[in-house]
Amino acid sequence: MPQRFRLRRWQKAALDAFEAAPSRNFLAVATPGAGKTTFAIAAALRDVAAHPHRRLVVAAPTQHLKHQWAAAAATFGFHLEPEWSSNERFPSDMHGVVVTYQQVAAAPGALRGPADDAFVILDEIHHAGADRAWGDGVAVAFELSARRLSLSGTPFRSDENPIPFVAYDFDEAVADFTYGYEDALRDGGVVRPVFFPRLNGEMEWTAPDGVTMRATFDDALDRTRSSQRLRTALSPDGEWLPSVLDEAHAQLQRLRTTHPDAAALAITMDVEHAHAVAGLLRRRHGVDATVATSDDPAASDRIAAFADSRDPWIVAVRMVSEGVDVPRLRVGVYATNTVTELFFRQAVGRLVRWQPTMRRQKAFMFIPDDPRLRGFAAGLAEARTHSLRRREEDGDQPPVALDDVPDGEDQLSLFQAISATPLTDAASASVFDDDHHDDLIVDTVEDLSLEVELATPPPLAGSGAAAAAAGGTGVTTVSRAVRKRELRQANTDRVRMLTHLTGLTPEVVNSRLNREAGISSIAQATLRDLEHRLRAADRWLDHA
Repeated sequence: MPQRFRLRRWQKAALDAFEAAPSRNFLAVATPGAGKTTFAIAAALRDVAAHPHRRLVVAAPTQHLKHQWAAAAATFGFHLEPEWSSNERFPSDMHGVVVTYQQVAAAPGALRGPADDAFVILDEIHHAGADRAWGDGVAVAFELSARRLSLSGTPFRSDENPIPFVAYDFDEAVADFTYGYEDALRDGGVVRPVFFPRLNGEMEWTAPDGVTMRATFDDALDRTRSSQRLRTALSPDGEWLPSVLDEAHAQLQRLRTTHPDAAALAITMDVEHAHAVAGLLRRRHGVDATVATSDDPAASDRIAAFADSRDPWIVAVRMVSEGVDVPRLRVGVYATNTVTELFFRQAVGRLVRWQPTMRRQKAFMFIPDDPRLRGFAAGLAEARTHSLRRREEDGDQPPVALDDVPDGEDQLSLFQAISATPLTDAASASVFDDDHHDDLIVDTVEDLSLEVELATPPPLAGSGAAAAAAGGTGVTTVSRAVRKRELRQANTDRVRMLTHLTGLTPEVVNSRLNREAGISSIAQATLRDLEHRLRAADRWLDHA
């Protein structure tokens, strides 16, 4: 049965371009917040409708994004398994799987067979160039796939590791379709305009060579000293970082008067730094911030819980820097020493998600007045200003002077921050500050979406009662992946109860239940298998 969905104009244009492309490979670059996921799933629906035997495979950068992709696909009727591992059979009762690039690199051969003739979505494909093994794994796993749709939130370079299935002009990736931040702002109702308050400071530190240095962000330094200066500013023991957090929290409180669940994000250097920033927020503002770090196995659950809450702050290292959808984020603090334009744009992308129920939606990313970050912000600010200028009667913003300081690594073994003092320089802060009045931000947005017809995904095997409840076919808000996770947990709980009541070991209980369900392991069970196994456990409990 066909389904009717509303796509933004750019999504429909990208879908048309994708279907007309003669190559198996297609790269779409669209600004964060524009709706790349919706476009990609729509493309998959069209392709799988024409080829019902095809599986869908999605590769994403992080564990959290695997579950986010599975949930998004379920709203279109696709059921993807985000907990598949390479030592298991491909799930027969799902349309496909979601994996991380790390999984692909670790076992590309496990995907090579199932992904032959599959429709493959490579989310934030630039990650496949971060590690040679990741790119090699992608090339092996998806070499024989029927179609490969690559997505990215920003244009990227090849650096030393060219990415498979992406065309290059010298070392620059060539996109088949591009939808930039300025395009999205011009359309209206797609992304928020972001402003960049920045704070100068005077920093003092001991360099690894033993020399004591003192400099502000206005002082010209080489790349090594620039990195040392930035790390000093970001020290939780100085005065600069607490001052920035104070300013950001005050801005958040102002926004929450009209947007009560508005939230703020601090992106930090490492796990220790994240907890130190959370400590500053607790001591100075009484806020118990959510902390999400890659070493925490519950980080994805923490992010999901934060997204659905009204809590004011989340602190992260890289967990929330890319792809994670928390639309209520309106304020950011760039408190990391990662200084690349790609990472900066992805971080800013966390703040741009437009919420249709709201009118004015300005967002604010507080940044160190580091010349490199100042330059990155200038490009985004120029796009923002150019777009908003259509609705203004005033002149241009003042010009921006940029210092070109190349990025580099820093030897940190003997580095020691001494002090970091904020400098309140109105002239410095005003260039990227909020100098647009509310009446310059558009109040109403023209509906630029189009209605398109998309086929329902093909029916699936293994449809028991739970499968029907979870949507055997058609659009659903409860994915099979979620229902299977619930059933696995219920089976685990029954095993724990039976172990307690019978005195048998968990291994013996599991073996008997698996035999009754006709499966070799719970990890490879279909929905019907899991239901059967659960009923067998309940019968056993009734007689235990």
